[in-house]
Amino acid sequence: MSELISNFLFIWQRFTWASLIDILLVAAIFAVFLYLLRDTEGQTLMRGVLVVVIVFTLLTSIVNLPGFAWLVSTLTPVLILSIPVIFAPEIRRGLGRMGNLGHLNFFSNKRSQRATEQLEKTIKAVSDAAVQLSERKHGALIVLRRRQYLDQYYKNGVMIDAEVTPQLLLQIFYPNTPLHDGAVIIEDNRVKAASCVMPLSSSGVLYVSVERSLGLRHRAALGISEVSDAIAVVVSEETGTISIAQQGRLIRRLDSERLRNSLRAFINLQTTSQEKDGKRNILNIFKKETSKGED
Repeated sequence: MSELISNFLFIWQRFTWASLIDILLVAAIFAVFLYLLRDTEGQTLMRGVLVVVIVFTLLTSIVNLPGFAWLVSTLTPVLILSIPVIFAPEIRRGLGRMGNLGHLNFFSNKRSQRATEQLEKTIKAVSDAAVQLSERKHGALIVLRRRQYLDQYYKNGVMIDAEVTPQLLLQIFYPNTPLHDGAVIIEDNRVKAASCVMPLSSSGVLYVSVERSLGLRHRAALGISEVSDAIAVVVSEETGTISIAQQGRLIRRLDSERLRNSLRAFINLQTTSQEKDGKRNILNIFKKETSKGED
């Protein structure tokens, strides 16, 4: 302990303004890198890497461990070379985000209004399609991306990149058509891809249901909501029940109005105080129904 205190005093006596600037620059680089990785799966992985690096650094600098220090110094170049490979998708997205900063202008409010109108149109199209699919008892799974990217999921499906319309969604989920099996991913108010494979939920939410209508579609809807912030709308093929999965929870038996209000609430489309109260009511209903344990 005395040696540790003496080392700290030795560093403190030689601490200058240049040292402070050096520390701030290193911290700024890490902050920018973490900012670029936000809302991605690489963010959690990067936190783990930082924890490992800090622990290794403390062990090799404070305690005299020659064998461990040799192992760390040997593996460090390999780890540095592997970072671009591990974080390649996140690095591309981060650079794209930095490039988009130059497109900001004084008409952001007008763009926001247009985006809101387009989002409302998308919600209406999804709601109308879900209701019609429910009436016909055609199974469907529609995933709406929010902030977190879903690249790894739509790349295993069929790319479409089309406008979101009820007619298109009805055609995709028509039984025995090539694209009906799998999920549709909606991104930036466009049908990005169809027939996408979603991760299945491993939670026990579905196993306590007394019904037999909660199959793979519901497990996939819960699965994608557990690993991302996406919202999944699922229509049961057996009963025609419409459900929404969000943050690993499931709310069921939705009609057209409740489905549309729930989508607005979860996508944070509403902004006025009255609409915020409506959003809180939707979220309270969501918590109550999921706490019943019947789904």
